[in-house]
Amino acid sequence: MAWSATMIGALLGLGTQMYSNALRKLPYMRHPWEHVVGMGLGAVFVNQLVKWDAQLQEDLDKMLDKAKAANERRYFDEDDD
Repeated sequence: MAWSATMIGALLGLGTQMYSNALRKLPYMRHPWEHVVGMGLGAVFVNQLVKWDAQLQEDLDKMLDKAKAANERRYFDEDDD
């Protein structure tokens, strides 16, 4: 997954830079170093997005487990009523 996320991010950064140059009616590869920077930033962005999604899924699972336990205590452990 890491390679695919990195490649998708790099293509996103490259595409963004080329689109920016096209909008300004400049040559696509005007400053090649800007494309490299865009590809690096895109790769970092997508990899962080994947990590954030995994952490979000973990947190959601913990919250659902806590809610399930609270509901079981509330509705199935009614010994004191």
